[in-house]
Amino acid sequence: MVVYLIIFVILIAVTAVFSNTLVTKYPKSKPIMQIIFGIAIIILIYLIWESIQKPIRFNKEKNARELTTIEKLKDIRTIQIMYKDKYGKFTGSFDTLINFVRNDSMVIPKKDYLPGWDPDTYTEKQGIRLGLINVETTYKSVLDSLKKHLSTNDVDQLRYIPYTDDAKFVMGASEVLTGSKVKVKVFEVYALYDTLLNGLDKQLVINYIDEREKIVKFPGLKIGSLKEATNNTGNWEF
Repeated sequence: MVVYLIIFVILIAVTAVFSNTLVTKYPKSKPIMQIIFGIAIIILIYLIWESIQKPIRFNKEKNARELTTIEKLKDIRTIQIMYKDKYGKFTGSFDTLINFVRNDSMVIPKKDYLPGWDPDTYTEKQGIRLGLINVETTYKSVLDSLKKHLSTNDVDQLRYIPYTDDAKFVMGASEVLTGSKVKVKVFEVYALYDTLLNGLDKQLVINYIDEREKIVKFPGLKIGSLKEATNNTGNWEF
């Protein structure tokens, strides 16, 4: 847009010189040249306005897409953590994750503290062994447990990147060895900006991807990593 604006300004300047010569030689052509310049000024004003509005519109749409995608990534993280709490590992399958939410349940221990229980004297394990704490096991569906923690209840759409034609998040799960030689379960899930921002101004998308890669070393929105333990942090949270 800026290039076109510069070219247009140059053309107006050249035309002005030419028209001045023309009007001097043919005075009757002055009204026509005034009309031409009036139109040119209107076009110039539009180009200037558009050059200002274009990045504003891009940022507004880009921010909306990012915010919606981040909320969905947070939902996936919440479910993954709950899945790991029950099964001791993360999953790289959206089918498994969605089935877990739809059909699985979580154990909810209920503790009753009886007379004689003193937390300053006993640990809870000792209290249970001595009969001072009764533990009743109940079950609650995962879906019910998550209702207050998800941005949406439509878990069947969990795998799809917002604002796309059903493009899917990339998700994987693995195990890494930390510097202290401890094996840690990890997962990652991400959406590339090329996909998330598809349909927006191509050059502005390229510029934004370049900017984000310099900051977070990744061309998209991502939670976790398959190469290192990141405490399931999103790359927008650094």
